[in-house]
Amino acid sequence: MVLRGSGSRGHRPPATARVTRRPRLLRGEKLPPQPRQERSLERRRRLMAAGLILFGKKGYGAASVDEIAARAKLPVGTFYQHFRSKRQLLLALMDELLEHLSRLDLRPQPGGDPRAGLRALLAGAFSADLRYLGAYRAWEEAALSDSGLARQQQKIHAWTTGRVANVLRLLGQLPGARTGVDIPGLARVLDSMFWSLLAQALQLPKSEIDQWLDAATHLIYHAMLGER
Repeated sequence: MVLRGSGSRGHRPPATARVTRRPRLLRGEKLPPQPRQERSLERRRRLMAAGLILFGKKGYGAASVDEIAARAKLPVGTFYQHFRSKRQLLLALMDELLEHLSRLDLRPQPGGDPRAGLRALLAGAFSADLRYLGAYRAWEEAALSDSGLARQQQKIHAWTTGRVANVLRLLGQLPGARTGVDIPGLARVLDSMFWSLLAQALQLPKSEIDQWLDAATHLIYHAMLGER
């Protein structure tokens, strides 16, 4: 079994797989009109990249709109052509992260090494997260004092927990899989572990992240597929 990353099409998930839609963080935000010209799109990308860097280095409260614009080498007025506030920029970054995660194809295909497939899945999912560490650091900080973001965070965690549970259900359909596993409970534990690792990843060397992914692979394999 190999758990594939994004890019595969033409296959439907098993009937028992439960797939839910991701939270839409920008719904109702009344963003400025989306740019169409490549020059404007490039400026928006620069602002988002600058936001990621400064949010990661300074956190949400300490990073100002002026600094973000300066980091992107753009006038402050250009920032407000794309985002009405620093909060909207943060929402856009987190929404982009969720979009990347939603594109991961978590369905198994026959053949291959189950352990290797699990490890590849975890590495692929976490590599998407790693590009947005600055946004996640800022999000955690901002959600402490912003009730709207806190509610969105609950929705995000419910969605990611559901995604993890879906992977476990698919693993549970494989020949020789364990029976009677508390999939919702295990999914909650794993999801909490994933978010905890993400919160620490800015300070962790790659070797330690790799060790954590190896441990998570071992845990999932033995919980769902290990020898009984």
